[in-house]
Amino acid sequence: MLKLILTFFLLPLPLAAQTLPPAPTLPPLQQAGPLGADLFIRSGSTGMVLVVVRGKEVFIQGYGETAIGSGKLPDAKSILRLCSLSKIFATDLLIKLVHDGTLHLDDSLQQFAPHGVHVPTWPGHPITLKDLATHTSGLPREVGHAPPGDPHFTFPGFNYRWHWLPTQRLKSEPGTQALYSNVGFDFLGDALQQAAGKPYATLFAERTTTPLGMTETGFTPNPNQCSRLLQGAHDEGPCTDTQNSVASAGVYSTATDMALWLQYLLGTGTVAQDPAAQAVYINPDDLVRQSGLDHPGAPSGIGLGWMHLFPANDPSAITEKTGGGAGFLTYIALNQTTHTGIFVAATDGSIETHINLFKNANNVLLTLTGFPTIPIPPPPLPTKPHPKTKRKSSTRKRTTH
Repeated sequence: MLKLILTFFLLPLPLAAQTLPPAPTLPPLQQAGPLGADLFIRSGSTGMVLVVVRGKEVFIQGYGETAIGSGKLPDAKSILRLCSLSKIFATDLLIKLVHDGTLHLDDSLQQFAPHGVHVPTWPGHPITLKDLATHTSGLPREVGHAPPGDPHFTFPGFNYRWHWLPTQRLKSEPGTQALYSNVGFDFLGDALQQAAGKPYATLFAERTTTPLGMTETGFTPNPNQCSRLLQGAHDEGPCTDTQNSVASAGVYSTATDMALWLQYLLGTGTVAQDPAAQAVYINPDDLVRQSGLDHPGAPSGIGLGWMHLFPANDPSAITEKTGGGAGFLTYIALNQTTHTGIFVAATDGSIETHINLFKNANNVLLTLTGFPTIPIPPPPLPTKPHPKTKRKSSTRKRTTH
């Protein structure tokens, strides 16, 4: 496999809307290049793109190949599946509609259900939009396996999931347990478009991608964009319309657009995200249990799609979101103390290295912000699949994180 590195781009950022505090002495941002190279090599990925935003600087670098044997490096315009990073776009829209007065976090899902559909409840506690956004709704992770041959992130559709919902019994009282739920975010997206009175994709374009100039972020890639989609070591099905999972997993994007998104999240561009979108809404210690939220580390706080690592008053605190599926692992991690954020998208390789990409990416962020890194136990030795064993296709599984 070709293991080359794309020449990095250091791009000027627009002036911030407000003056930022003086930054501490930090390592040169170019150090992200070798840090990313080490992350890529140990991951065993076919191809990887790394984006770092720090203050008014942007760093973009690609590693490996766009597909095995292509000899072409991923770059700033390669098309990427964001997978579950789609969820933090949905909660950004949620906060915008809350501040518009269009809806409220404690509104029940029942208020936005199709006519005649009964949303299951727990005695005295209906599912609220906050429950959906914090994975505490009591709904399962998935509706079920997608039918064989269905492209990634196209199941379940609107009619299917709303027909399925009334037949369900909640796994727990809403607000008491955090159980990662993709279908919960599907319903959140349905509620947002119902409240706004327009399709989610239209709302997404009007309130997010158009104002931020994210010209290649959406759900309906054209043939030119599909030709630029990174491919991993296994056939993950077609590049296609993913509007059935707009709020949970369906967003496509590029490194260029994700740099703009990081600027927005960090408040270093011309438009800054409302801090309420990244706030802590639940203390994990107040829950009976949590499951599926700790791939990058045990969360110290649960937000609207976001997880928080380390105490809030710790300068090295990280706000993060994981994603995975369709041959990709994706990750965003932010350190607001230094106005630094990273985005990583990596495609699967032919060898499983068992590296925890998320924890190792956290250490890339901590190194670039001048904070101590976190020791990570070494992964098991890499293993090659048996030559007669064909890897199962993940087309039945929407997203892994």
